[in-house]
Amino acid sequence: MIRLVIENKIPFIKGLLDDICDVKYLDPEDITADAMRHADALITRTRTRCDQSLLQHSPCRFIATATIGTDHIDLDYCRNNGITVANAPGCNAPAVAQYTLASIAHWLDINHRPINTVTIGIVGVGNVGSIVNRWARQLGMKVMLCDPPRAEKEGNTSFVSLDEIARHCDIITFHTPHTTSGTYATHHMCDSRFLNLTQHKPLIINCARGPIVDTQALISALDAKIVSDAVIDCWEGEPNISIQLLDRALIATPHIAGYSREGKIRATDMVLSAFTQHFTLSEVHTAETVAPGAAETVTLDSITASYNPLNDTAALKAAPHTFESLRNNYNYRNEVK
Repeated sequence: MIRLVIENKIPFIKGLLDDICDVKYLDPEDITADAMRHADALITRTRTRCDQSLLQHSPCRFIATATIGTDHIDLDYCRNNGITVANAPGCNAPAVAQYTLASIAHWLDINHRPINTVTIGIVGVGNVGSIVNRWARQLGMKVMLCDPPRAEKEGNTSFVSLDEIARHCDIITFHTPHTTSGTYATHHMCDSRFLNLTQHKPLIINCARGPIVDTQALISALDAKIVSDAVIDCWEGEPNISIQLLDRALIATPHIAGYSREGKIRATDMVLSAFTQHFTLSEVHTAETVAPGAAETVTLDSITASYNPLNDTAALKAAPHTFESLRNNYNYRNEVK
């Protein structure tokens, strides 16, 4: 029987594999090298660092993460040691887009800005950025797109440079993975140089990965009024976040932008599918079916009615030390219909 470790914070999965596997459900901090010593497979989230120190004495040959990102997994180590890695790309993209537009709606409201007077720069036009692009255009915003890897691959002239985003946009939202090497590394892409290029005192949004934004550079830019406000869901050093940035951020949340009920169901179904295919088992599914993607059309009213980020902001600002608890015990919201 397959020996399987599952992180116990993954929703909608408990009991679904128990009849065909020897399953252990563990807290993230308990997924250790010792816990993996006899495990054939692991299903986890971002809080488990999957690398040599965790896996070198384990027979594990399959890891699935119920998340979009894989930056918590040493992909080179896994590749070199015959460990298959699966993730859940796009699972929560509609929820992150919902969070982004709901935050923008609040910023527009408090600044008395009509939505058709602003230009939004979307950095990273993948699963999330594509939805933000479509919805932003529906809502009447002017949109500029920056995605150097796509621009190079597609030869698409609809993309602009990061510097152009800085110079022309009233809102700049990041939707890239976090990478530290290569031509298009995204680590600290929003740094002091980038922020000093901005000309419209933009709203900066990070609900992608914390280290995309240089925390100290953003704090300095906020203090100098170079940028008007910040919306931060992803933080450097989570869960030990910057209190200075927390105090200054207009909207500040504990990495829950993608935490919709539908997104969690999609993620669990995707890792279940990858797991059963890898081990040639009968298909297993969650009990509920959700729409495969984002709403085709939205309005400003449908966005704001579906989610208010101020409640989550108030909770984190009141007790920043509870970041992990707020995240782990989040009451999953419904996506915009």
